[in-house]
Amino acid sequence: MTELGTLYQTDYAAWARRNAELLRGGRFAELDIEHLLDELSDMGKSERDELESRLLILLAHLLKWEYPYQTLSERWRECDGRSWRSTIVEQRKRLAVRLRKSPGLTSIVADAIYSVYPDAVDLAYKETRLPPETFPAICSYRSEQLFDDEYYPGSPA
Repeated sequence: MTELGTLYQTDYAAWARRNAELLRGGRFAELDIEHLLDELSDMGKSERDELESRLLILLAHLLKWEYPYQTLSERWRECDGRSWRSTIVEQRKRLAVRLRKSPGLTSIVADAIYSVYPDAVDLAYKETRLPPETFPAICSYRSEQLFDDEYYPGSPA
């Protein structure tokens, strides 16, 4: 194992600083390419995982907002939705920040929505105890709606 490879195992921060110095100095032959590739791959995966996690929570809360209202409208006043609204607001903000910091993720939003939607339905089902078939089998929210601060589906007036 190279000196940088050992440093990667023992002091990640020092390893990262050393590789940055080598890059700035144009000393590419000395870089720890194997671990750099692993880290870059993990960074991309981590970014996608965060996007999917935030979308899952947002979708589940939009579903919980919309469908219990339709089936339990006479009891809606008992549940004013402040907690759900707070979560929706927070997830929208965090998604906007993530996409601003990593604009390349914008190209995978549609795929991420498709990927996490079944889990969002499962989460909404488990938290509301409404039958799973209450919720659409395919996500009915458009991307623009998900990121629209004013959009609350089926919102009580």
